[in-house]
Amino acid sequence: MPYNTVEEMMRLRPVDLQSCLPFTFTSRSKMTFGSFMLGAERTLTVICVERHEGEEDQVRCHVQGQQEASAEVCIPLSSRGEFYECESEECFTLREIMSSPALRSRRFRFMNTTKSDRRFLLSPVYQVHAIMNLRKNVLKFPSSLEVDVVDVTEVCKDVTFATPLSLTEVLSQPDESFPVVVEVLEGPETHSLFKCSWLPELNKNAHLILHKKGTSAMVVVSSLKSRKVQQYFLVSQQYGGRFRRRPREFNSVYELYAASIQIPGLKVSVTRNCEEVEEEGVPALSVGDQLEIGCCDRVELPCESTMGLKQSVEALVCHRLQEPADGDDDDDDEEEVRQEDDKEEIFLPLYMQGHFVEVLSDNKKYRLKDLGKDFSLPLDVKVVSRDTELETDPLVGFACLRIEGALLEPTIQASFAHRPDCCFEIPTQWVSMSVSFTKDPLPWPEGQYPKCQVDRVTEVTDTFFYEFRKQDNSDAAPPPRPPKPSLSFSKASKKASSKSSRKAAKAEKSKDQPCKSVPTKQFSDLTLNTKRKPPAPLPPACLDDQPPPVAPRKQSASEIRPCKALPNTYTRLQEAKIKVPVGDQEADEDSDHDYETVDDTFSVMVKKAQEKVMFY
Repeated sequence: MPYNTVEEMMRLRPVDLQSCLPFTFTSRSKMTFGSFMLGAERTLTVICVERHEGEEDQVRCHVQGQQEASAEVCIPLSSRGEFYECESEECFTLREIMSSPALRSRRFRFMNTTKSDRRFLLSPVYQVHAIMNLRKNVLKFPSSLEVDVVDVTEVCKDVTFATPLSLTEVLSQPDESFPVVVEVLEGPETHSLFKCSWLPELNKNAHLILHKKGTSAMVVVSSLKSRKVQQYFLVSQQYGGRFRRRPREFNSVYELYAASIQIPGLKVSVTRNCEEVEEEGVPALSVGDQLEIGCCDRVELPCESTMGLKQSVEALVCHRLQEPADGDDDDDDEEEVRQEDDKEEIFLPLYMQGHFVEVLSDNKKYRLKDLGKDFSLPLDVKVVSRDTELETDPLVGFACLRIEGALLEPTIQASFAHRPDCCFEIPTQWVSMSVSFTKDPLPWPEGQYPKCQVDRVTEVTDTFFYEFRKQDNSDAAPPPRPPKPSLSFSKASKKASSKSSRKAAKAEKSKDQPCKSVPTKQFSDLTLNTKRKPPAPLPPACLDDQPPPVAPRKQSASEIRPCKALPNTYTRLQEAKIKVPVGDQEADEDSDHDYETVDDTFSVMVKKAQEKVMFY
């Protein structure tokens, strides 16, 4: 690029003048300096700059003449002409070129000519950062963008740019930013979590006063399920009412086990009778029985599995407490010792259903924060004295409330501009909305902060409660499954066990009584398929008179038992009288009936056959 004066060329050098010397340039026109004349296109090399007081600054240049002749000449900086700087071997990086305004106006070429041997100019492209009204992010665009821009600074001096902030971003603001007046840009996305009076008023363009931010300790409270509509509340720990504990109700042994982990030595009372089921390990319980819950252990059941193995289940070890007898106070110590000795240990399987109620001896009044220190949750309570700072306490009037769980919630204490003293707490994790800070003044005199009344009870929906329970019980183990029955149907397993117990009892009586074949209803119920009648058993091999032919039943030779009383057959007097105990004969597992071997006189056998044999 051409320079008009030597001074201009020297001033636009990319680096310090002394460090970039020497450099060369040419002049397109003739130059005369006193008696010395330089021709056009002559190459000059700047050696140094000479400065003398009272004289114009000059540059000393070296001129290469013909036949290796050379000379030095001083050229004033004000000399005018058409000067061009010659290409130099000095190299620059791209960062150095972009950081120097002088270098950005010069032409360059690549040192490696294989890329390109052409000369070029480097022009930077800037990234412009701008903000827009009601836009949170900074707008970025390149300076090479072809767009028309109009300067409206003078016209829009009163325009203020509002930056939308979420409630989570409001929490990140410094404490000095509060209290502040904000404008609601976007209201809550959903109203399905809260049933409060302030949520419907959080509409677009509404103004709020954010007093302060913080973290509040809260509990989730629910009413009884027996009510027509179950209600849920989010209660702050600063609630001023008083509570009294209520006995909890349990509908299964697993609930007892979960409660006993949190409260060792839990005592409960049975509220509904329970029949004993020996095969499943369920003991008999009566209304009014008091149980002291112990530990959990594995116990074996009387019934066996299909593989003939003993089954073991997890059971809760309990102690059945005896009711104290009426007596004098002097006998209290002896009564306690007697109760310790009379404790009956019983095992309640965890899968057992039952009805129990907690036994309480505590009649003390508690504050909400004291309940969290002394007891574990869940906890059944009742409000016995209301919070006097609240206009209406929604917790009063419930016969029983259950404290389901506790949580530490980041909140923002806020109020509406027309009611600055009536405050409420916004849980930022459950409410999604955007606001913008304004410069509006606070609606009270400077330095006279009003006394605020905070709403400490907020009614929530069942959706909120279910979402809370999902977060609270994400790792909770499911209740245990009942043991696998030994047969395909549990009823058949129960009857089979009853059958074996009855056979053992009859074996004890067989010493004094003759053996009898008595089909019972309980035995017939053991048939798994009641729609098909079982085939008649084969006649004994010792009989000469054969009955009409019947469809034989498939069984091995070892299963055929001689001298068995059979329906629709005649009995004959045997030559030898042999008494066989009942216990020596095994019951036919494939048959629905259990007949016993009977040997007696002819008259007794005929009579018994007419009275006791079942005909098909």
